[in-house]
Amino acid sequence: MPVLRPTRRTMLALTGAAVGAAATTGVSAVLHPARAQGIAPTQTMRGGANNYRPGAPIVERIGSGGFLMTGTVRRAGDGMPLPNQRIQIWAHTTEGHERDPHSHGATLTDANGVFRMDMPQIVPAFGQPHGHLAHDAEHGDGRFETVFLRPVMKSAGDTQLKVDFVLKPA
Repeated sequence: MPVLRPTRRTMLALTGAAVGAAATTGVSAVLHPARAQGIAPTQTMRGGANNYRPGAPIVERIGSGGFLMTGTVRRAGDGMPLPNQRIQIWAHTTEGHERDPHSHGATLTDANGVFRMDMPQIVPAFGQPHGHLAHDAEHGDGRFETVFLRPVMKSAGDTQLKVDFVLKPA
């Protein structure tokens, strides 16, 4: 007889279905919000810090826009959203190389730990369309460790990229 090993996704779906069923059938129970006690911090990616510029200015957008970089910033362990965290973004785009100062900009997360940056279309560099993002502890509030990311896009035609950070306290 085969041994069934349910995935985390399956277990979450089954738990959600059970909670929903209990709520709709009038079963009384004390329901507690889910707790994200085990959220691991994001690890720095190899090549993430390439062409990083310390202290890049906080800007409304980079260049003429047209490509949307979004994401969230949460605290490791409990997953709480982190407001006012500085995220620097840079890339090789239709308007410049990732080493050019005008291809860099920073933004702050909102009250829900969400960041957004409109920037020029990312184009392949070294055969891969990718962006660079950093949570820089030195130029931020210093409460969390620095993390550099280099996510690769699925396609050079993509017009947005979502990148999430989970930060470890310093």
